[in-house]
Amino acid sequence: MPKVKAGAINLNYETFGQGEPLLLIMGFGMPGAAWSPMLPFLAGFQCIYFDNRGTGSSDRPDGVYTIPEMADDAANLLAAIGIERTRVYGVSMGGMIAQELTLRHPRRVERVVLGCTTAGGPTAVRGADEVIRTLIDGSRMLAKDPNLALDMIIPLLYPPEFTMAHPEIKALTLAGMRLAPPTPPETADRMFAGIMQFDASERLGEIQCPTLIVHGEKDILIPPVNAKLIAERIAQAELFMIPEGGHNYAAADPVGIHQRITAWLNG
Repeated sequence: MPKVKAGAINLNYETFGQGEPLLLIMGFGMPGAAWSPMLPFLAGFQCIYFDNRGTGSSDRPDGVYTIPEMADDAANLLAAIGIERTRVYGVSMGGMIAQELTLRHPRRVERVVLGCTTAGGPTAVRGADEVIRTLIDGSRMLAKDPNLALDMIIPLLYPPEFTMAHPEIKALTLAGMRLAPPTPPETADRMFAGIMQFDASERLGEIQCPTLIVHGEKDILIPPVNAKLIAERIAQAELFMIPEGGHNYAAADPVGIHQRITAWLNG
């Protein structure tokens, strides 16, 4: 991945494909390379994906990694590589960053996809405490014992019937993790602190660009009701619910789901 100065820090980024630019923003504790399985399904775009601060080969500054701060990182990356305006697709924590990017830098965002995410605030519905604790503990363990960490994390990302039908998912995930340096435990703590501070709920009405909200009906990390809460507050919002999808909803039907998303992005 090339590295570029984005504001006060250095961010690693990569591009894939050709066409109109599409900024991809990854979620909690994962490097940009986690987008790799989805890239072939996003044909027709120049996909730009990057390591959020604290992940992959991007800088790892001290302190809490707030969502507004990471949204500014994304805007600074776009400025550094000469992209004035782009479509944006963020998942999970990356969907929170995408909301903030759209709110803080509206001229840079043409259309935005918010995947498996929440607007935060008092109306948001959190996953069960046990689920959240398992995610944090598993994420903190990724660098030390990825095998055990995935035993904890995979059941949070996919419905049980999917993991039973696809026992290869763990090996594939382990292979993908070799594409980037392991995320250190402190990044999980810094990002989670930022997530807990995040609240865009009362500002969503300021989003003027077309917005697609995508969510799995079987998501236990970020319950699907959050998608409906976001959709109610954005004027140009379209809701795409996936009945068999967990938090990693794209696995339910990679071809069909991405065809729907790319068709909307081209709208």
